[in-house]
Amino acid sequence: MDASVVYITAKDRDEAVHIARALVSERLVACANLLDAVTSLYWWENAVQTSEEVVLISKTRSDNVDRVIGRVKELHSYECPCIVSWPIAQGSPDYLSWIAAETRAV
Repeated sequence: MDASVVYITAKDRDEAVHIARALVSERLVACANLLDAVTSLYWWENAVQTSEEVVLISKTRSDNVDRVIGRVKELHSYECPCIVSWPIAQGSPDYLSWIAAETRAV
């Protein structure tokens, strides 16, 4: 089984918890870590914007990434939410096995 990390930003902690709880409860991800109060600077609506956001770092099967992206888009308040993924090249075999055991196969 190949595993991936999915990186997501949310407008605040309440939204991040809501998204994380849905993804874990639906067994789309094995775990989601929340990092509070990150400062994001980005280009939006013809200007540089600055906002405080919460980061979700989720771990899942690589085969689930498209489903995770779709579900986050359903739950998210942003018009264009940050949802990006990269494969986990290496890791603790026990942890990678845990990800496989705690997520549903597509």
